[in-house]
Amino acid sequence: MELDTHATLSVAPMMDWTDRHCRAFHRVMSRRTLLYTEMVTAAALVRGGAVHLLDFDAAEHPVALQLGGSDPLELARATALAVERGYAEVNLNVGCPSDRVQSGHFGAVLMEQPDLVARCVAEMINAAGDVPVTVKCRIGVDDQTPEEVLPDFLARIRDAGVRRVTVHARKAWLQGLSPKENRDIPPLDYELVYRMATAFPDLHLSINGGITTLDEVAGHLRHMKGVMVGRAAYHDPAAILMRADTRIFGAESDPCPTRHDAVLAMVPHIEAHLDAGGKLGQVTRHMLGTFAGQPGARGWRRTLSEGATRPGAGIDVLHEALSCVTEAAA
Repeated sequence: MELDTHATLSVAPMMDWTDRHCRAFHRVMSRRTLLYTEMVTAAALVRGGAVHLLDFDAAEHPVALQLGGSDPLELARATALAVERGYAEVNLNVGCPSDRVQSGHFGAVLMEQPDLVARCVAEMINAAGDVPVTVKCRIGVDDQTPEEVLPDFLARIRDAGVRRVTVHARKAWLQGLSPKENRDIPPLDYELVYRMATAFPDLHLSINGGITTLDEVAGHLRHMKGVMVGRAAYHDPAAILMRADTRIFGAESDPCPTRHDAVLAMVPHIEAHLDAGGKLGQVTRHMLGTFAGQPGARGWRRTLSEGATRPGAGIDVLHEALSCVTEAAA
């Protein structure tokens, strides 16, 4: 399957959340959805030598690396490292509004420097070979007028060689709002992003922001080539991912008929992690929302979160927590 087809639905890169254990869990529920890493800074890889941040399991594919940075040559070197390790895509972050990211001069602040972004992606594309380089951006920042800024931004990065872009349909306010507030307070402008999809038919544009159900995903796909889901896919992953392969990608079946099946499918991954000296909670913290809205969900969360902190906690904690919910939970 072409990567653009996988990008029909993707799970957003989310700091402290979309690590390799989270991606392993999402992958057991959907074989087709495109998954992203947490953002990794190019400087950490190139200057800091932190190449362990690129570790992932082949079972996670298709998986994309998101990079943060604004130095074209440094981003190119980081892209080359990602390609060497087998990532299916390298994505440039032009959307994160946090103070730390701004001080490093990357993320959403780059919406103000489209020429620099174009130089960055051009160098990344040169380093990537056949691996696609993509961008995730906002509709604008601060006092910019999105109707003017966004089409100009998209045209510049398209002319630099980018063919796939995810647009978070909100402005980012770099001063006065926290990163959390920037995910909720600026109003969503889906219609503007829809107009960009019409204006740039040669681009594969995905829409992101405030999307919480698979029904909403299907609705957006009437206007867009792709949809990216963030927090909803983390807090209630089964609601987004467990039926995605059949409903969104047209597969004949989904890999896990029930949420119980999804939990049990994680047992080999958890056992391998424990055998390697890892802690149970490093994996199960990403599974607390498995039964969101289902009978027994509170007992599942409590048993799993409390049990995972016990010294030497093992797979028995998972089975104990699973006994709190009925096997019919779908």
